[in-house]
Amino acid sequence: MNEDIVNVEIADNIGLICLNKPPVNALGVALRSEIHRVLHVLLGDDSVEAIVLYGGGKYFSAGADIKDFGLADQQPTLPELLKAINNSPKPVVAALHGIAFGGALELALAAQVRVGSNGLQIALPEVTLGLLPGAGGTQRLPRLTGIQAALDIICTGRRVNADEALKLGIVSRLEEGAARDIGIGAANDLLSGGLKGTVTDDLPVKPDAKAIADARQRFAKGLTAPRIAIDSIEAASAPIDAGLAKERALFMQLMDGEERAGLVHAFFAERATSRIPEQAAATRNIDNVGIVGGGTMGVGIATAFLLSGFPVSLIELQAERVQQAKSAIAKNLDGALKRGKLTEENHRIALSRLNCSAELSDLSEADLVVEAIFEDLDVKTALFQDLDKICKQGAILATNTSYLDVNEIAAATSRPGDVIGLHFFSPAHIMRLLEVVVATNTAPELVSTAFELARKLRKLPVRAEVCDGFIGNRILAQYRKCCEYLLLDGASFEQIDTALENFGFAMGPFAVSDLAGLDISRATRQRKAATRPAQERYSHIADQICEEGWFGRKTKRGYYLYDEKMTRTVNPGAVAIVTAERESQGITPASFTDDEIVERFITAMIMESVNVLEDGVALRPVDIDAVKLFGYGFPRHRGGPMHIADQHGVEEIIKRIKTYAQEDSWYWQVPPLLQQMQSSGKTFSELNDISFDGA
Repeated sequence: MNEDIVNVEIADNIGLICLNKPPVNALGVALRSEIHRVLHVLLGDDSVEAIVLYGGGKYFSAGADIKDFGLADQQPTLPELLKAINNSPKPVVAALHGIAFGGALELALAAQVRVGSNGLQIALPEVTLGLLPGAGGTQRLPRLTGIQAALDIICTGRRVNADEALKLGIVSRLEEGAARDIGIGAANDLLSGGLKGTVTDDLPVKPDAKAIADARQRFAKGLTAPRIAIDSIEAASAPIDAGLAKERALFMQLMDGEERAGLVHAFFAERATSRIPEQAAATRNIDNVGIVGGGTMGVGIATAFLLSGFPVSLIELQAERVQQAKSAIAKNLDGALKRGKLTEENHRIALSRLNCSAELSDLSEADLVVEAIFEDLDVKTALFQDLDKICKQGAILATNTSYLDVNEIAAATSRPGDVIGLHFFSPAHIMRLLEVVVATNTAPELVSTAFELARKLRKLPVRAEVCDGFIGNRILAQYRKCCEYLLLDGASFEQIDTALENFGFAMGPFAVSDLAGLDISRATRQRKAATRPAQERYSHIADQICEEGWFGRKTKRGYYLYDEKMTRTVNPGAVAIVTAERESQGITPASFTDDEIVERFITAMIMESVNVLEDGVALRPVDIDAVKLFGYGFPRHRGGPMHIADQHGVEEIIKRIKTYAQEDSWYWQVPPLLQQMQSSGKTFSELNDISFDGA
């Protein structure tokens, strides 16, 4: 037997199979094959009367190994292993602890008895990867819980805690102790008649037409996988073999879908960003955090640190606004308490760790100071000069700037190696993305420290080099121009928003502008006005809307009108401004289909993403996808702009850019890297495969 994957022993008359594939006992081909083999060894041993499956380490198992998804048909398949467990002539006990997700829960469902330790969490999260449970989950779970509960668990992919699992009959009992001991106790009780076991496949399922109909209505919009899962669950009332065959066919159908490919890519993107050149560098200790700025960003950043257990000193330089900032943070913490993100005790502790004042001198002992003041380079550099004098040696000085040159901010200090960009996204205590902006002189240990800090804050860190807007906002600026050109050339802002919302964005670009505040983007345009190339097309529409005092939601008018519930309707005044701007530029409006709008938008995003990659601002394509997915609302099931580029192919992207360039050769230009990829046949996926010395 393979001791690296399973441990097998016989304790009296109980055969024990321990899953031993750290760190999470992923059920890949190797592990399922070894379980299948040793199961038959124990079945052939006359001294063994019952068999216990349990997990070594922290978990029973996190489920199937996603890297092995392409090997789903390699024998023994997971369904074949589970059928062998279900049909075992000797009772099989699954002793669960920690987590049992996906294929691991399906494995347990095939056993005759499931027992768990307190604190157990179970789930069938396959829909989050564009799939459905393909090894009996949609057939065996309803046999234990009924159709309605199975629909909720499978179609949402949510986690079920130990108490709910017991209530639903998924586990027979919960105990304190080690999984091995719990399993042996259950096996002995099973053999003595003190615990009842059942062959899951023999249990009947009562049809529930109402629950099925309600689920179809609930999941009518959104991802495909939950809707297909409903079809599979409905088949659970049929004989088990017919239901399993239906499930497997639907599973393989989803395996071939673009939605599954996009969601799996997003899954790996979330994990790939942690590989950085500086990851081997030592980290600095951060015990006390200072925040400068009591506005929306400063309050959100302070809340994020408090939620993660850090003491925080927030400095609002306008003394009259200190209490306002403190109240806003308290309100955020109250919201976290109501949402179950904090316990009453942790809420009390978080508030006790907050100090708010107007005195920069309060930051003298801070290990990290994050600047979150107004986006003005002169104001920021002046602040960093003050921080340089006040903060202790070794303190990390971070700027939350969205666009400005971190090198210039660092140069204002006597310690540029201690300066880094930490670009949080609003609301900072909720949004997961954190751009870690590495300036020319930023010390390597600051970068490794920032990535470690991000994990403590439950953020997704992405490394970026310095440029105007870094990764996310630089790309945003370019595809935003594409939307402005579409608006100038004949599409309405309502059509553009609707087309992109139907593509999967929660909000279209003009609705987002209203939400962020049109005055914010105007300030950026004014900052860049002096360096705007003469050849570049420019739309005055947004500027003219601002001139009316319409800044979006904050004034209840922008591109749209907003009522008290923030329901949007088209602003006729904005439409009149659009019409007048077209006339002043001599533009005859053209018509665009929704597909044409989406195609131009995505192509513009890809075009600038390639430029960002070529300039070395992003380490690899997957980092760009992560930024857009987790900071800018790019639909997760689409995978990101670089993933889409690979789906369409370099040839197609170049063809589109050249076609659009016939209208505007200044804006639409084929990046040199894209031309090189065309010649070499490289894909963006292949460009992700890089290694770093010492990492």
